[in-house]
Amino acid sequence: MLDIGCGSGAASLCLAARVPACRITGLELQPDLVRLAGDNVAANGMAGRITMLAGDLLRPPPGLVPGSFDHVMANPPFLERGRASLSPNAAKAAAAIEGEAGLGEWIRFAVKMVRPKGSITFVHRADRVEALLACLVGRVGGIVIFPLWPEAGRDAGRVLVRARKQIAAPVRLAAGLVLHDADGRFTAAAQAVLRHGEALPL
Repeated sequence: MLDIGCGSGAASLCLAARVPACRITGLELQPDLVRLAGDNVAANGMAGRITMLAGDLLRPPPGLVPGSFDHVMANPPFLERGRASLSPNAAKAAAAIEGEAGLGEWIRFAVKMVRPKGSITFVHRADRVEALLACLVGRVGGIVIFPLWPEAGRDAGRVLVRARKQIAAPVRLAAGLVLHDADGRFTAAAQAVLRHGEALPL
């Protein structure tokens, strides 16, 4: 599994805890986050299963072989450069606003790295679904859009989008997951995923 833009390694560590047989490579542009991710991997006893690499998806390290991953996941910057105010904190700005690599480059890299019939999953803002689909359609199939509803009756702010390489299947809009009850607590369904490692129905 490849985690593009792995940050401090949280998503990789969660996946490794839930799926003991998986082996994960994380790619991160910011060197300080790569060091933090490495420390987190060691602190959680996952050094034999998770490898963190410093590098740019536009100029990836030579150890990353195209078509060699069963699954690729990414939580890319949500905001388009030029359409958002830059944070004075460089790390926060890099995490939130697209840099040299835009959404299209993230998706092209993910598709390049995954094996045939393998899958990719992106987390993104719901209001950028159209841009995501524009980049995915024609490159992958079996696209599933999975909304994350903040609570019942409210618009989704985030979506998970999963697709598979060299699979011919129509786009599907899944029921998604309601995250919070009216009192602000996590719903039972969200708790099952967050605390008990249940899989999402993707």
